[in-house]
Amino acid sequence: MAPLAAPLARLATAQSAQPGKMLLAMHQNTTRAAGFQASMEGWARAGIRYVELGVTQLNAFLETNSLAAARRLMGDLDLTPVSAAMVLQDIWLPGPARADSLEAWRQGCEQMAELGLERVYSPSVTNRPLTNYDFVATPAAIYEAGEIAAGFDLDSMIEFTRNSTHLATLTSALDSIRSAGHPRVKPMLDFFHFWSGLSKFDDLDLLQPGELAHAHFQDLRSGPRELINNDSRLIPGDGIAPVERILQKLAEKEYSGSLSVELFRAEFVEGDPYEVAAEIKPKCEAVMRTAGVL
Repeated sequence: MAPLAAPLARLATAQSAQPGKMLLAMHQNTTRAAGFQASMEGWARAGIRYVELGVTQLNAFLETNSLAAARRLMGDLDLTPVSAAMVLQDIWLPGPARADSLEAWRQGCEQMAELGLERVYSPSVTNRPLTNYDFVATPAAIYEAGEIAAGFDLDSMIEFTRNSTHLATLTSALDSIRSAGHPRVKPMLDFFHFWSGLSKFDDLDLLQPGELAHAHFQDLRSGPRELINNDSRLIPGDGIAPVERILQKLAEKEYSGSLSVELFRAEFVEGDPYEVAAEIKPKCEAVMRTAGVL
């Protein structure tokens, strides 16, 4: 599909830091109970400047507002959207939900392009049993989804997830993305899925310089790995994951994008967005400073 004929002007485009540095961002999942507007307003008061959008929260806002109003709100608050999430089954492989997911992907891409974003992603959320055929067919599915996003001048990203039966590791995601060969489909890294799953620290060496497009930033609670769930996600610096070493390796791989804090514990999700962001920001900045990426 061709780009929109008359898209709204891009929001601020400073979505990359200086070489060797990174940007702190907030993911809408972290305070999702507050909704789109309240989260944005609270984060801005706490000094957050980069945000990651969720289609679910945005669509709830759009029930009584327009895309132009959403864009104006972020502009007035001096917030730059760096990425947007669409959680869609079968988006990266053939499957029964693929047709509906591709249409939702198309609609979401159109929305995000109008809001001035440059990249969107969907996690690999497949949980059904798969065969080798599914993995052989994955690159073509990735390319098709990438073409849809590229038609709106957007980069696509795949988030591997630790409990997926499809793309659950950095190595699998890299292999599939590279096999697809679409110039606008990129890998991203979620610290939680990376460190709590089957990936190994040395897998980061497989990244090519500048290849990584985005990162979700979390720490990991101590305890048996068999009991890990979304409540195991902590603010960076509060857990046991080697977040500073990971940041240093990403800097070595020339990553200078956003570190988007995505948490799911009830005290964050249901908390006051200002108070949540005011707790997260100094802790993250301390970790980033120690790692030399702030």
